[in-house]
Amino acid sequence: MTETEPAVENVDVLVVGGGPVGLITALQLARNLPKSSHRIKIIEKETKSSQDQYGRAITLYPRSSEMLDQLGLADSLAQQCFACRSTVNYDRNGTEVPGRGWSFMENMNDTQWNFALVLRQKYQEEIFRKALAKEGVQLESPWELKGIEVLENIEIGGYRVVAKIENQATHEKRVVKCRYLVGADGGRSFVRRAMEIPFDGSSSEDKWVRVDGVVETDLPRPRTYCAIESPTHGNVLWAALDRGATRIGYAFTPATQSAYTVFDEEAAVKEAIAAVKPFSLSFRQVDWWTIYVVGQRIARSFFVKDCIFLAGDSCHTHSSGAAQGMNTGIHDAVNLGWKLSLALQGLAKVDLLSTYQTERLPNVQRLINYDKDISRLMTMRLPENWTGDPKADPNEILGKVMAEAGTFSSGLGIFYEADDYLNINQSAGLSSVLPGQRAPDVKLQKPATFEVTRLQTETPNTAQFYIVLFAGEVEHTKPQLAAFTDSVGGLPWLFDSKYPISWLSIFGGPGGASAYETLGGLPYGRVLYDVDQSAHGRYGVEGSQGAVFILRPDGWVGSVVELGENGGRKLEKYFQRFLIFDDDM
Repeated sequence: MTETEPAVENVDVLVVGGGPVGLITALQLARNLPKSSHRIKIIEKETKSSQDQYGRAITLYPRSSEMLDQLGLADSLAQQCFACRSTVNYDRNGTEVPGRGWSFMENMNDTQWNFALVLRQKYQEEIFRKALAKEGVQLESPWELKGIEVLENIEIGGYRVVAKIENQATHEKRVVKCRYLVGADGGRSFVRRAMEIPFDGSSSEDKWVRVDGVVETDLPRPRTYCAIESPTHGNVLWAALDRGATRIGYAFTPATQSAYTVFDEEAAVKEAIAAVKPFSLSFRQVDWWTIYVVGQRIARSFFVKDCIFLAGDSCHTHSSGAAQGMNTGIHDAVNLGWKLSLALQGLAKVDLLSTYQTERLPNVQRLINYDKDISRLMTMRLPENWTGDPKADPNEILGKVMAEAGTFSSGLGIFYEADDYLNINQSAGLSSVLPGQRAPDVKLQKPATFEVTRLQTETPNTAQFYIVLFAGEVEHTKPQLAAFTDSVGGLPWLFDSKYPISWLSIFGGPGGASAYETLGGLPYGRVLYDVDQSAHGRYGVEGSQGAVFILRPDGWVGSVVELGENGGRKLEKYFQRFLIFDDDM
């Protein structure tokens, strides 16, 4: 008697891993791809439910919140979160010392989301799973990936990946054939190991302890992001959490380790109490605690065989010193989501997928470099490459390093290098915001109703590019606008709804009776007004000159071109590099 052959199913994308990175990747694909012709599958080897452990990641920084807002998720997170706008740093004597620790968080400006959105991962995942279910895709667990084979004889974009999966409860086996596979399966990634992708880096001898719970304390400002410079437990983290809880984190030093034969919850609480001295601390309840090893590793490749992606912890791991783990994973997921959506629909060339690695890997390397210094400083040791005063106070140096990394940590300063593909410099001097940089969120006004809105609200991430025309003061820019209109008049595909391109027109000054009368003709796309010209100012656009920005689906600037006769030609040059057009276009 032969064993029954496992069932075979075909999907477009198999996402492995049901954490935030996998869920957000799957959600984008489920929303952007026609359900009648595309299928997304996401599996997780652990059982995910409302009984999940607490712990794990807690903090979303402004740029992550912005990206989730453009995906329609941030409002639900904000409903449950603790919005942390205050920080404080205490020295070993309990004296407040300004400018150290997490103080950079008080300078996260130029965004509506100018705070740390603190919500434990358990609750974030519940929100993401519900959003995904509304798109008709359920997280399937407990299904574990057991094997991967790439069929090299199948063309790129075909069903090249054969994945073997097994239900951990019933031991049912299945075969999933897919066009692309995304490994979002954590630091011990099966996908990474199965594809034999080297994981460069190392783990240190450092260990940290984290304890979450509801506490009582005489700490003067307990509902903050706080650092306590303990002489025995390193730079101690005190983070106010959702639902009135608090996280305490401290270095698990050799001295502490040697004091215990077994380090259990009781010991973790005892050391947390010692770590926050001279302040008092008691736990009314403990939700979760853990010990983990500090290390920094990065996969040598994020995209292999033209069909296998790694995202999140599966391709980079680091300490929680600067609270970047989930934020970096969300950047991965958002960068990959729109590119894969366009490629699967046949709207973009498959070459576009390679830019996932070329854009994300340098930013992950920047994070790793910062993290190496931050994690050492938090254990009261100077950085390995330190060339300054060997007797320098690690707490003082930590404050400087975290301040230096502030715009990177907040995500607002993360950029992609200018290139000749997605982030193209075509017109110098038009704007202070350059290709590859984040498109700043700015306040705008709707016509007629005068409702206040924001640019990011008007440019949701639906795998669409936005051509944003900053028209300036129309009485001065009418000649340039007319020349620009002529230049794009011969490019009807720019206005064809089957291509992933939408238009916005932003006029400097208050809205008149109608945009038609203001312009003397029909404007491009949705109309918005920059009443006080602060939006033009933030983008460095002269009101008498204007400019045209191409915003990528993920909210970074792709290119900037001038109003005038060359504008259309430069728009065409940009999009023809990676979009697929009809032969007669």
